Amino acid sequence: MTTELAPAPASTDVILRLTDVHTYYGAIHALRGLDVEVRRGEIVTLIGANGAGKTTTLRTISGLLHARQGSVELDGVDITKTEPHVLVTKGIAHAPEGRRIFSRLTIYENLLMGGFTRNKAENEEQVAHVYELFPRLKERHAQKGGTLSGGEQQMLAIGRALMTRPSVLLLDEPSLGLAPILVQQIFRIIREINDRGMTILLVEQNALQALSIANRGYVLQTGEVVLSGSAQDLMVNETVRKAYLGED
Repeated sequence: MTTELAPAPASTDVILRLTDVHTYYGAIHALRGLDVEVRRGEIVTLIGANGAGKTTTLRTISGLLHARQGSVELDGVDITKTEPHVLVTKGIAHAPEGRRIFSRLTIYENLLMGGFTRNKAENEEQVAHVYELFPRLKERHAQKGGTLSGGEQQMLAIGRALMTRPSVLLLDEPSLGLAPILVQQIFRIIREINDRGMTILLVEQNALQALSIANRGYVLQTGEVVLSGSAQDLMVNETVRKAYLGED
């Protein structure tokens, strides 16, 4: 049963909605009646322990998995059974856990791969935008992806996802394996991307960091939402503080 800490503000501008979503891996029931809403211009974060269903939620939205029951809607249109390559053209971009960059391609070539649905002029314009966000990538544009540091690879993964000019950006564990100083840098960039109007659904093990930049959050446990509310309310909630923020 979901506990909502505070009433959600009334809004008809929901860009992404999951309703009673059930997703399976074979016989394993991974998501169990998930209800999540993301409003245009928000950062919404999903927090929870390993195996809670966070990555499965993103994979269900981006079409890598399909819900057996329930619905996923983008701007009011049902996309539950839509294939991933079609969803890219409809405005969903996914920067997956583990970055998944093309190690033998250069930074520039990786970005062009991200913009496969766009024409040359649009891609060049968006590459310039990505380089503005990530000057480090511009400096190393001819360097092979596999030779980049973990932080640089994460910048590239986010930049590649932005190449399609998505309506919703799905970010899965962007701070994974990064040094603390790089974590701060990545989260500053995520905040900047959002300030420029990008709607973001963020999965992040570092719950404190995620809640510090998010508008709202959902706490997942074994495939269900057990708590939701504003990021501020979640940060001061005793259960969240003990379970996810490292407090006794």
